Amino acid sequence: MHLVLVGASPALQYAPVAAAAVPRLATPVMQMAHPMSVEVGGGTGRHSDFDFDPSLMVQGGSLRTWSYRSPVIEQVQVALSTDGRPLDAEVELWAGPDNTPVKMRVYGDDGLLRPFIGVIDTPRGPNTIAVRNIAQIEFPLVADVRTDGIYGPSPECLDHCIEIQGGALRTFNFEPGVDSVQIFIKTDGRPLNARIEMLQGPNNNKQVIELYTEDGCYRPFFAYLQTPGNGATGSDTSNVVRVVNTAPVEFPMIVGVVPHFCNGLMHGGWGGGMGRRGGWGGGWGGGGGGMFRGHDGVGRDGTFRGMGANSHVRPSGWGGGRGRW
Repeated sequence: MHLVLVGASPALQYAPVAAAAVPRLATPVMQMAHPMSVEVGGGTGRHSDFDFDPSLMVQGGSLRTWSYRSPVIEQVQVALSTDGRPLDAEVELWAGPDNTPVKMRVYGDDGLLRPFIGVIDTPRGPNTIAVRNIAQIEFPLVADVRTDGIYGPSPECLDHCIEIQGGALRTFNFEPGVDSVQIFIKTDGRPLNARIEMLQGPNNNKQVIELYTEDGCYRPFFAYLQTPGNGATGSDTSNVVRVVNTAPVEFPMIVGVVPHFCNGLMHGGWGGGMGRRGGWGGGWGGGGGGMFRGHDGVGRDGTFRGMGANSHVRPSGWGGGRGRW
């Protein structure tokens, strides 16, 4: 048997093999999600719109901080929301090493329908605001901390303040037409420990805030809760705000809870800036009536004048702007 070797020509041996055609892919482009627009104020009337930046998202189990070194910044407004999932976060004010004068635990069953908007005093900078998402990783939240456009309680809210003794609670009932409420809490300089609940139906907590402040006069608490009824939830169920003084009996506190938006219209207006010793400015807007079913006028004489002549809580003289009163 003979083997015959046939050699190819040099041109064929060294000819390059044609590469298979590879389709060209488009250049990768980072796509950002659309900003989450949260309209605060409840119902059809809104005080302002918060266009949350997706870059401000805080994943479950994560921590995000905002630091302010300027002593000019004496207040910040903290806004927390989700895309409709539950909201569970801790908000703290850090003023120096191992010093946390303000702590809050915020929970809501729907962070889009009921976002949290609160004001924290940051006198004598530098200060740091810390927001920790203590929910699971499947429940991110969006946090926004601002130093401008901050509003205080309305004159009506200050006029309807009442005193709650330590260990006591007080409830405020609102008609379904009330879209949101203002909440203002302070003390005469003692520590402030409180639990705020927004209920819709028997034992149905829609939002819960657990609050601690080392000085309730120097750092009072102000926020407003969304109380959507009719159109938002499809029910005519009234809303109840329950405020519990979780401190001992020696630590009373002053509480004001009044409507903010009623049937899409502002009720009573906003107050002005906050003074250094807790005196909120005058503000604007006249009060409306008919929707507040709480304790009208209980604290006008008894609460304020009953605290004594040297108290930080007075029946009049709330400071305008940021000056002392």
